[in-house]
Amino acid sequence: MPVKSRIAVLLTCLLLSACGKIDPNSPLGQRKAIFKQMLNTSEDLGGMLRGRIPFDGQRFATGAAQLDQLARQPWQHFPQIKDDERSTAKDEVWQRQERFQQLARQLEAATATLVAATTQQPLAPAAVEAPVQKVEDSCEACHQEFRAF
Repeated sequence: MPVKSRIAVLLTCLLLSACGKIDPNSPLGQRKAIFKQMLNTSEDLGGMLRGRIPFDGQRFATGAAQLDQLARQPWQHFPQIKDDERSTAKDEVWQRQERFQQLARQLEAATATLVAATTQQPLAPAAVEAPVQKVEDSCEACHQEFRAF
């Protein structure tokens, strides 16, 4: 096969492989990045409570504050109409905006409660178990209604 043909085939393959990627600057890309950060942060917090990671009160408090900040960010990246068919959000996100926003505010309230629970130092795991569960329950409630698994 001539060199020019090989290059053309290679470029075509590269272009086709890039078609499935999500633009990180698109609303979908931005909210996915925030949700991934939220997941990583909450997994660390849950890991400390469940013994997978040694409990460190200061690190837990820092993670709780980070989760609270992150919990306020993804909602701005949900446009008024569905923007990308690759989204794992159900169409109900756009059809039932009032309920979606209500669940978003519940998550924000739960993460704020978690941050408030971390102010008593030294921090004991028992002091944050219920607020962490409330955050996890808030995430789960929204996923059940609005995420297409």
